[in-house]
Amino acid sequence: MKRILPVLLLCFLILTGCSSNAEELLFKSFTETLENEDYAKLYQLLSEESKERITEEEFITKYENIYSGIKATNFQFEMGEIDDKNNMIPFTLTMDTVAGTLTLDNFSFPFVKENKELKILWSESLIFPTMKRGDKVRISTIQANRGSILDRNGEALASDGDLITVGIHPAVFEQENKEAKIAKISELLDISEETITKKLDANTNKEYFVPLVDLLPDANALVVLENLNLDGVIKQSKHGRIYKDSEAFGRLLGYIRPINEEELSEDSDGVYTAQSLIGRSGLEQVYETTLRGIDGCEIYIEREGEKVDTLISKEPQNGEDIKLSIDSNLQQIVYDSMNGQKGSSTAVDSTTGEVLALVSSPSYNSNWFTTYMTKSTQEHRESIGYEDEKNRFASLYSPGSTFKLITAATGLENGTLDPQEIKTINGATWQPDRSWGNYNIRRINNQTSVSLKEAIKYSDNIYFAMNALEMGSDTLIQGAENFTIGTDLNIGYPIKDSQISNSGSISGDILLADTGYGQGEIMVSTLNMALAYSSLANNGSIMTPHLVLSDDYQPTVLKDSIISEQNLSILQDDFQAVVNDADGTGHLAKIDGVQLAGKTGTAEIKSAQGQTGSENGWFVATDLGSSKLSVAMVVEDVQEGVGTLGVVKMVKNVFVDYLK
Repeated sequence: MKRILPVLLLCFLILTGCSSNAEELLFKSFTETLENEDYAKLYQLLSEESKERITEEEFITKYENIYSGIKATNFQFEMGEIDDKNNMIPFTLTMDTVAGTLTLDNFSFPFVKENKELKILWSESLIFPTMKRGDKVRISTIQANRGSILDRNGEALASDGDLITVGIHPAVFEQENKEAKIAKISELLDISEETITKKLDANTNKEYFVPLVDLLPDANALVVLENLNLDGVIKQSKHGRIYKDSEAFGRLLGYIRPINEEELSEDSDGVYTAQSLIGRSGLEQVYETTLRGIDGCEIYIEREGEKVDTLISKEPQNGEDIKLSIDSNLQQIVYDSMNGQKGSSTAVDSTTGEVLALVSSPSYNSNWFTTYMTKSTQEHRESIGYEDEKNRFASLYSPGSTFKLITAATGLENGTLDPQEIKTINGATWQPDRSWGNYNIRRINNQTSVSLKEAIKYSDNIYFAMNALEMGSDTLIQGAENFTIGTDLNIGYPIKDSQISNSGSISGDILLADTGYGQGEIMVSTLNMALAYSSLANNGSIMTPHLVLSDDYQPTVLKDSIISEQNLSILQDDFQAVVNDADGTGHLAKIDGVQLAGKTGTAEIKSAQGQTGSENGWFVATDLGSSKLSVAMVVEDVQEGVGTLGVVKMVKNVFVDYLK
């Protein structure tokens, strides 16, 4: 008996150890197949009783749909102490999901012995512990708000809000007078009857809501529609993006559109979903990562249509607001003054550098892309060749005679230009010698004796060509740089870099002379010229331009004292004469009680030397009295329409309306 007991004990320990190893091996097989998403192999580990409850196809589909739906990855298992009495292995599962890291410590792993093998006694609780047969795993999105774009006074230029979807309940709508109601809706909403009919025909269930268009909540069409009281026409609220309802802001703000497959595939951080809207143009695109919100989500178990258990939830992260230096009132005034003409205009505060208006004309209404575009709007855009899509305030233009401020200031500061010197100029054309061949500098005025003041007031090209040759290319290049030409103006929006020439140097006297009066290869933005003339109102200095105002924003000097006090007085007087004197080229801009200094410019765009080209008209003006506003405007193809004097009138209207 004493010999038999140790033998029995040894056999029991061996059998117990074998049993424990078998359970651990089964658990290991379970975890490995789950990690590898090999659900077919996992199904083979199930008991016969379990297989009678669910087919292999159902089993695989269930796991694939649930775990791929929640984007389950990085599985980690921790096995608890085996319960041999109840044939149960408790374990903890941690996995990464679309809503974050999910840890479940209440799993129970039941097993049975079949044909000398351990098998899993499977139920839905091995997907999630609280799941039962018939339950569903749901994911709901908790929508984040996109950040707002605000003007300098805190007015929302772009923000999230509720749009109104106008649609049709076919079962009611089609009962009577269907065609007459379609005609009325078509006329009211300015959409084709064909569009309405196609949407109705594509619907497969008469009880389904058929959306037609989205409208702003204060749209006049909603009031009219309400009064028409058309049976079957209904409204629903919809979360959407609402913009300042004006074309003046469209090209600056841009718009959002559904994300495309390429953008989604490049989203390595998993910020976006297939339903995301993304900045497609303007500030919406430039500040996408700042403005965008990151949606939250909730993963929960649904039983008989009711939520019974939230497994995990992730709070949404709302986007950040951005505040602009833009004055909405001025932006609208500038856009209206341009009256749809092709061109650009920029207004800055001379004493701070803040960009008060940044206009591209013609432009679009950003709401067209988040609500709908009427038939009339589509036809108009086609008729103008979609010119409203071009971003002109970010583009470069030849400055024409507006550049003469820079030539004059540079010559005065370097001592190569004497403001009292009288140059004798005979005729409308000039060249220094016969080495220029047939090339001549041309002017439109006919004065014989010309000082700096007359040259500025009458815009004498020959005078400034002469002075450019006298100062030399290096001096003129440095002077242009002092006035921001060639400087990276990082205002918070990408604007093309200006240039003094294609190569950055000025080779040859002809190019140097042409550059002196604003032709040649020099290219600038309206921002460059607004800043240049702001120096006349800001003690000869140019402030760092800003479009986006941060919380810690403080005005800083970009170009300090580029015009000395003595020369500043001379230039202020001479450029005021352009406006104040009856024979000045900008006299149409004169406003009683306002000290405007400015300059006209006509830049000829030639396809080849010697050929007549199109003309862009400029006017740049700054208010010396208040020192608060400097405006540069260029209009394309003025030879076919308004002329350069028309641009002068536009800028005058801006000052009159804004100061009023």
